[in-house]
Amino acid sequence: MTGTVVVSGVGLWKPEYSISNDELVASYNAFARRFNTENAAAIEAGELTLKESSSSEFIEKASGIKSRYVYEKEGILDIDRMRPRIPLRAEDEISLQAEMALNSARRAMTAAGKTGADIDMVIVSCAYTQRAYPAIAIEVQNALGIQGFGFDMLVACSAATFALQRAHDAIAAGSARCALVINPELTTPQMNFHDRDSHFIFGDVSTAVVLESAETCTVDNSYDILGTKAITVFSNNIRSNFGYVSFAEDTEAFGIDNLFHQNGRKVFKDVCPMATEHLQLQIAAVGIEVADVKRWWLHQANINMNHLIARRLLGHDATQDEAPIVLDTFANTASAGSIIAFSLYQDDFETGDVGVICSFGAGYSIGSLVLRRR
Repeated sequence: MTGTVVVSGVGLWKPEYSISNDELVASYNAFARRFNTENAAAIEAGELTLKESSSSEFIEKASGIKSRYVYEKEGILDIDRMRPRIPLRAEDEISLQAEMALNSARRAMTAAGKTGADIDMVIVSCAYTQRAYPAIAIEVQNALGIQGFGFDMLVACSAATFALQRAHDAIAAGSARCALVINPELTTPQMNFHDRDSHFIFGDVSTAVVLESAETCTVDNSYDILGTKAITVFSNNIRSNFGYVSFAEDTEAFGIDNLFHQNGRKVFKDVCPMATEHLQLQIAAVGIEVADVKRWWLHQANINMNHLIARRLLGHDATQDEAPIVLDTFANTASAGSIIAFSLYQDDFETGDVGVICSFGAGYSIGSLVLRRR
């Protein structure tokens, strides 16, 4: 058994393209106008539903999102397509998601002072992987020259924290000496850009974290992991049904019902109290109180959710220092959101300062880690 497990490096990579609310709204409204005109008779007969227009003000009020990064912008704003136009890569080329993963992984490894020879465990954990096998993690492992093992995990928006817990437990048990956890969140291909209530939610990004034993850590900017916690409760309120079984079901593989959809109001009502209780139990389990936590790096799904959870924890409206918001420019990046917040808002931590990484999402699933600056 190993002693204390630490986070010794974090990496963030964002695509070169971004889409503002104004751009997205202009595209959606043009589509909606055309749809309503072409289907006026069916809408009048009650056979189809009128497409309501959207606005940047509506999006920002509902979510706090102002813009989002996208791996490929071409095609998304084209009302004849409304999905990214991503060229197919040959099987002997590096896969798209592996490339994203490598971009953030190398940054995290540099921050941790590690090479491929130092790492023996790779987890690629995200909301979607572009294929079933071979695992993206094994492709990344090969590209980095890592001897050991790798595997993929899918836990929706809690994928990052759940993978960090798996890596922590493996190092603590001695089955790995140094782990690389990567979250290449390529979410835009799974979005329904024809849907007013969800077309603005997600963005693409990749994050990575290096974990190892305190005994092998060689960098100053590192964090002891004081505790981890994960919980799942089944819910149908957030779904993505895309999968290979569509081929046998004779259903449209890329039909609307197979893309991301949710009952947002129900999710908000269910998840906020669950996340608050989870965090209260988590910090109590490691023997600290809310007042001892300098920063809450929360999942970045919706600004109203984050504000409510933080208010219930702190007893007051959280400042940007207490619970930073990054979804205004990144949007919801699935499991990567809390890691983005951690990456961008930890430079001011001093020895002994405590912070909590927490994610929550489909499943329902909630995961968290309590970190103390070394």
